[in-house]
Amino acid sequence: MTMTQKIIAAHAGKDYVSPGEIVMANVDLVLGNDITSPVAITEFDKTGARGVFDGEKIALVMDHFTPNKDIKAAEQCKCVRTFAKKHGIVNYFDVGEMGVEHALIPERGLVTSGDLVIGADSHTCTYGALGAFSTGIGSTDMAAAMATGEVWLKVPGALRFNLTGKLGRYVTGKDLILHIIGMIGVDGALYKSMEFTGAGVHTLSVSDRLCIANMAIEAGAKNGIFPVDDKTIEYIKEHGGDEPRIYEADPDAEYEKTYEIDLTEVRQTVAFPHLPENTRTFDEIGDIPIDQVVIGSCTNGRLEDLIIAAEVMRGHHVAPGVRVIIIPATQKIYLDAMEMGLLRQFIEAGCVVSTPTCGPCLGGYMGILAEGERCVATTNRNFVGRMGHPKSEVYLASPAVAAASAVAGKLAPAI
Repeated sequence: MTMTQKIIAAHAGKDYVSPGEIVMANVDLVLGNDITSPVAITEFDKTGARGVFDGEKIALVMDHFTPNKDIKAAEQCKCVRTFAKKHGIVNYFDVGEMGVEHALIPERGLVTSGDLVIGADSHTCTYGALGAFSTGIGSTDMAAAMATGEVWLKVPGALRFNLTGKLGRYVTGKDLILHIIGMIGVDGALYKSMEFTGAGVHTLSVSDRLCIANMAIEAGAKNGIFPVDDKTIEYIKEHGGDEPRIYEADPDAEYEKTYEIDLTEVRQTVAFPHLPENTRTFDEIGDIPIDQVVIGSCTNGRLEDLIIAAEVMRGHHVAPGVRVIIIPATQKIYLDAMEMGLLRQFIEAGCVVSTPTCGPCLGGYMGILAEGERCVATTNRNFVGRMGHPKSEVYLASPAVAAASAVAGKLAPAI
């Protein structure tokens, strides 16, 4: 069995599972946010359950439209806040404590290797970076899981991505996952697990792995997962997570296809509108002026991302006519960046720094685009109208490329 299949089997109480098999599995964490949780709460109330299965195994993060952008957002957060208090949900994160959920959850040590995590958010697949099985579900399944502690799953088949070599200067995990999605397409891993293996894995930082696993869904994957190594264990210990449970793929594990990727050949990559598969490297990119840059999100709002962006921008100012929004993904990242002097550097360079929020990533607020405007974003989706007007454009890139573009006033590589 693969890593994914072993974790599912263990949580289903089975010795073996095979692709296509439907199982009921116990969950280690159920996740919801201010958009999806109110719907789940409505459905939960219909079940007649007297309480949740375990108040310590549910996490509710108010991040999409917070701090509350309008009355509706305030009402949704109030609904979740009331539910959390009523049912003794320990891991409820509101303004002042919250962060973008898929950055906050690992930071708080709420996920460890071998866990089975479900969340009413498509980018719940992020936690595969830590050797967990994690996947997005709908609000109805979230409601059922909060009541029972179980979820039904169809065991996915697997694609193997065997990594060798090492990424070059200013080439990051974001470039790698965009490279992969450009290669296989947005449906290239449809309902498959993307299993990353090979010596190249160990050269990637945990931050890079979190970014890569986060965007597995953009290739249609059920999940993305990395093997556990010393970096994983160190990260989990540093953040107070539970003892890792390590599941390694069997030597005879079956993969529907294996992709061999030499990391030294990956280049700085940009996904053009309006799909993450529309990738180009800079030898294919001409002069494309931009109006806005967003550096943040659950994909690239971590401290490592801000450090890289600051390094690229050091000694430069934002180009005239370009708006740059920096969004540290959590309060801790905000504080760490402040203590390192990064926020001051960004502000002096002409950027604005936002409190942690998903904000513009999903077209919520804090950076909405007008008709005809272009944005370079370190986010994960660039669909039509994703960040505002249907005739605006979003170009997905790494923090290094986003920072270089902010200075150049057009799409530009980091050098």
